[in-house]
Amino acid sequence: MNTQALLVELLTEELPPKALQALGEAFANGIQQTLEKQHLLADGCSLTVYATPRRLAVHLSAVLDQAPDQSYAEKLMPAAIGLDAEGNAAPALLKKLQAKGLSHLQPADLARHHDGKQDVLYAEGTAPGAQLSDGLQQALDYAVTHLPIPKVMQYQLADGHTNVKFVRPAHALLALWGDTVVPVQALGLQAGRITRGHRFLCTDPISIDSADDWATQLSSGGYVVPSFDERRSRIAQQLADTAASLNTTIGHTPETLALLDEVTALVEWPTVYVGAFDAAFLAVPPECLILTMQLNQKYFPLFDPTNNRLTHQFLIVSNMQPADPALIIQGNERVVRPRLADAQFFYQTDLKTPLTDRVADLANSVYHNKLGTQLQRTERVRKTARWLAPLVGGDALLAARSAMLAHADLGTLMVGEFPELQGIMGAYYAHHEGQPPVVVRALRDQYRIRLDEPVTPDTLTATVLFMAERAETLIGIWGIGLAPTGERDPYGLRRAALGLISAYEQLTVGGWLQDSQDSPANLAELLAQAATNFPAGVLDKDTIPAVQDFIYERYRHQLAAHHERAAIDAVLALRPPLHQVNARVRACMEFIRLPEAESLAAANKRVSNLLKKADQTLPDFDLALLAEPAERQLAQTITTLTPKAQAALQAGNYTDSLAILAQARTAVDTFFTEVMVMAEDPAIRTNRLALLQALHQLMNQVADLSRLAQ
Repeated sequence: MNTQALLVELLTEELPPKALQALGEAFANGIQQTLEKQHLLADGCSLTVYATPRRLAVHLSAVLDQAPDQSYAEKLMPAAIGLDAEGNAAPALLKKLQAKGLSHLQPADLARHHDGKQDVLYAEGTAPGAQLSDGLQQALDYAVTHLPIPKVMQYQLADGHTNVKFVRPAHALLALWGDTVVPVQALGLQAGRITRGHRFLCTDPISIDSADDWATQLSSGGYVVPSFDERRSRIAQQLADTAASLNTTIGHTPETLALLDEVTALVEWPTVYVGAFDAAFLAVPPECLILTMQLNQKYFPLFDPTNNRLTHQFLIVSNMQPADPALIIQGNERVVRPRLADAQFFYQTDLKTPLTDRVADLANSVYHNKLGTQLQRTERVRKTARWLAPLVGGDALLAARSAMLAHADLGTLMVGEFPELQGIMGAYYAHHEGQPPVVVRALRDQYRIRLDEPVTPDTLTATVLFMAERAETLIGIWGIGLAPTGERDPYGLRRAALGLISAYEQLTVGGWLQDSQDSPANLAELLAQAATNFPAGVLDKDTIPAVQDFIYERYRHQLAAHHERAAIDAVLALRPPLHQVNARVRACMEFIRLPEAESLAAANKRVSNLLKKADQTLPDFDLALLAEPAERQLAQTITTLTPKAQAALQAGNYTDSLAILAQARTAVDTFFTEVMVMAEDPAIRTNRLALLQALHQLMNQVADLSRLAQ
């Protein structure tokens, strides 16, 4: 058995850029995993993935020409079924052997093993190892058919009648083991050693000497950087160096990083050039210009590093490297100018109609056929925002005005061209017509996924709009039967739930809601208020509790990343106000560390089980009926600790409230050791259950401590 490097390349038409990385990794991993299953990879074999706009390739550093012989043990069937009374093969065994390609075996050739219940027949032996050509053919077949192809194309081969389906038409297949061509085929192509370099910079075919020479030959003579990661690194460095030379920066937003990945998938020999546009366009909101350049032209806008303002220059990542790039630069500047002019026209035209005049037009836009128009939705959100604002210390009129204008920009030319700018453009137009700054801020922030900073007076109105929008969305969409299912959540209800949770958290951090008190702005009241704004009969009757359960379940998953699941479950079992959940969970985490916690949690679970057996409403316990010292001691402990625990609870000191419970451990343990709760005398039994009910109420004010029991 010999070992050499293996290189497989599939040369195609330009592949979809946003899928290129995934396609390259799937192609390489598919070949590697299939060869590994056939034992054709030597120890220490390393994988290198390659992907360019016109090729998928994989390099494996140590591949065998033939796998070692493999021992096998094929389970067939119970001996009682496979053999007749004389020990001859029964028809069922013959059929099984034929199906597995083992018809040459006789009963005497089969092994018997007892599985603990019966004798089972096995076919055992040694099979010759797979040949590389056969193994690679299987690997290619698997890799090609299991690519995550976004959309399949069908095209005809050169023979004029054979049709092939693949992500893009394939033109060449290269398969080299060392310097030897492996005779495999895929998509109607026979493997060879000929590939092609850059479409324009290298017009002649390239004959690859060996698997280890492929990447070097492509790079040195073919003007192709075959590694996606290396190409991305080169582009990033060129962008950074060029921007620095202009005393600018490309920024580090998620959109910039996504664009870097996309242009990496568009070029094989990247070169960066500087373009510019008329500085007069900078009067247009920068988001419009940035989106135009990034989305439509794949340019990198440049920013002033001192104030992060957009400049009139941009960077072009080109797939060409001519001696004089002037034509490339001028061509790109000529192409981008009309797009920027369109943005300028949209903006200037939109400014002629105030947002307030656009609100009525929302009656012509359908939100959902069961929930009415955007204008009807706007009115529902406005009512909820007006109700909510004063409950959290905000201005009802400003909140209502923000809600009324929130979606007025949907009918603007700019949002029609760039839906991604919803809210952002509304904020610009609101500012232009002199709306209050907090209203402008509310319009700009309404589409945020979550709030991640404490609420301030400047952001309180925005927070109210944020919450009212999400409450309306959750109640409305859920109420007409469109709750999320599995991975499907087309209306973003999971995101809306997490957004609401973040709003309650940041209102608390900002001091607008207090841990020490409930609030009329609590989740149940907010959802109920949102529901009242829908016409009768539109929503399912169980919508409010279902949405509330959904939000608490989302909170459970969010908290699980930072806290113990038992503490989370203990708190959420009581459905406390959302703004108190974090503090209660932290208090439970502190309580768990106390030496008394385990015993009290177990006792609480026992109490819960006993109370479930009570077949009547229990009264307050009667001291006169407490005859046993242990039960009198427990009653005294409850009487002493209850006001202390309640005072700490009302002050929002959940940790102190739970710590007070630790003082009850001795009395609780003694009670369960010395007292028979389910006494024969009904009056005594009821009184002892009533005593346990008082204990249960004392212990479960912050959280259901039975959930902490191991």
